[in-house]
Amino acid sequence: MLSDIQIAQNAIPEHIKIIAKKINVDAEDLEYYGKFKAKLPLNLIDEAQVEKSKLILVTAMSPTKYGEGKTTMSIALTDALNHIDVPAMAVLREPSLGPVFGVKGGAAGGGYAQVIPMEDINLHFTGDFSAVEKANNLLSAIIDNNLQNQKYTLNIDPKTISWKRVMDMNDRSLRSIIVGVGTKANGVLREDGFNITPASEIMAILCLAKDMSDLKQRMENIYIGQTYDNQPVFARDLKSVGAMAVLMKDALKPNLVQTLEGNPCILHGGPFASIAQGTNSVIATKMGLSLRGVVVTEAGFGADLGTEKFLHIKCVAHGLTPALVVVVATVRALKHHGGIKANDLNDENLAAVEAGFCNLQRHLENVQKFGLKPIVCINSFPTDTENEFNLVKKLCAEMAIEAEVSFGFAKGGRGGEALAKRVRVLLESPASLFRPLYDAKHSIVEKIQIIAKEIYRASHVEFAVKAQTQLKLIEQLGFNHLPICIAKNPSSFSDDEKLLGAPTDFVLTVREFEISSGAGFIVALVGNIMRMPGLPSIPNAENIDFDEDGKIVGLF
Repeated sequence: MLSDIQIAQNAIPEHIKIIAKKINVDAEDLEYYGKFKAKLPLNLIDEAQVEKSKLILVTAMSPTKYGEGKTTMSIALTDALNHIDVPAMAVLREPSLGPVFGVKGGAAGGGYAQVIPMEDINLHFTGDFSAVEKANNLLSAIIDNNLQNQKYTLNIDPKTISWKRVMDMNDRSLRSIIVGVGTKANGVLREDGFNITPASEIMAILCLAKDMSDLKQRMENIYIGQTYDNQPVFARDLKSVGAMAVLMKDALKPNLVQTLEGNPCILHGGPFASIAQGTNSVIATKMGLSLRGVVVTEAGFGADLGTEKFLHIKCVAHGLTPALVVVVATVRALKHHGGIKANDLNDENLAAVEAGFCNLQRHLENVQKFGLKPIVCINSFPTDTENEFNLVKKLCAEMAIEAEVSFGFAKGGRGGEALAKRVRVLLESPASLFRPLYDAKHSIVEKIQIIAKEIYRASHVEFAVKAQTQLKLIEQLGFNHLPICIAKNPSSFSDDEKLLGAPTDFVLTVREFEISSGAGFIVALVGNIMRMPGLPSIPNAENIDFDEDGKIVGLF
């Protein structure tokens, strides 16, 4: 089989104005970025139509390094639904350069279930990440300028500044740095650091704002730190929001592209679910629901991370409710969680599949706790066997949950028709009764305890000394009502990535908090999770280049 990039490069895309016509968008309304990409104006959002359309959320079991394929299955399902005359659109996140050049690769799908132009999407695309980066770092520059400028200083205590710079690259060396080194002209000497751009609060604000006015108001509410007399400082105090908003004016508009099969797809925003809220923008989701009767979207990593945040942060704030949740699983991942090593994953092993099913079962139970209907999508690999597929279906049936195999990677939309037909039936059944597990009345501690015990199955939560001190500040600032965004390793329900399957009765340790008052949530960092990833020993950057014909190679 051809590689992902070869498949994408062999495709003959339609002009983006033709894709727009399929969703009744006039060519004059598009802002073109070449022939195959365009931005959509926000006035196309129709709140009345949003309420009528159906939203399908795609999530997965706990991820492994072998890949579960949420994005691939989301695209395959979108194409498959269109094959069976259900007008559907995918609404997904934009890729970050960190994984592209690191180990995970891009986020444009795979095989014959991709969005194109794949190279553009996985690289600079329409510049949204750059805009987020520049707006974030403009605020950093203004903060340091205020420290330097004695005439206009806000009297900020440098030791309390929590705002970090960002860069869209995995670079562990930038996690903790010293700025202002050298003469007085170089600024005030202080500790600082970098997060990766998807973890920027500006990215979170982009994905949660409903329009430019809301974006500006959220940026005004960004918490910076404290003055020497313990007064809070916000971005509005630095008079930086107008300039930041100008940098974000184009990034606020969602991007229209297409699948390999010529179906419309919106890409917008790109927060990671392990270190941020992990969902595409509210604007993009509502745009999709305005233009198409069915929208397929995804939440990063497993149902313990992206889905929980999608529901508690995005849906609660903006009145969205998924009609159905598709939980992606692979036989390989089930074997992995059943204790099988990488060298043996290609061998049929029904005992290992059954042993690892506890992980998928936990995610399905978590979806049901929110009152939502799940269906399992088994993403097929060439080494999987019919016996293994049938066992997964049997185990799901014992939970009264349907499961279907998708061959979308190898066959595109045609390979996902069986799943699409089951999805169509479920969409026609009574609506889900979405119910959050916590509300604004719960304290930050209570919210974390609810997630830890109900979703992760921890026995209790411990708070490090730094976290306890920050909890007092959060309460003083009046932010106890905000939802929680837990930053956690994605490989396990616990904060220890080595605990596979469905661990119980473990201790979840909250190391520290980050206040994202502009985005409208509090970030709790648990275990050893970092918001600036590092590169692997052999990064994928070593494989990326041009061939002799000038084509990009090595992207996946």
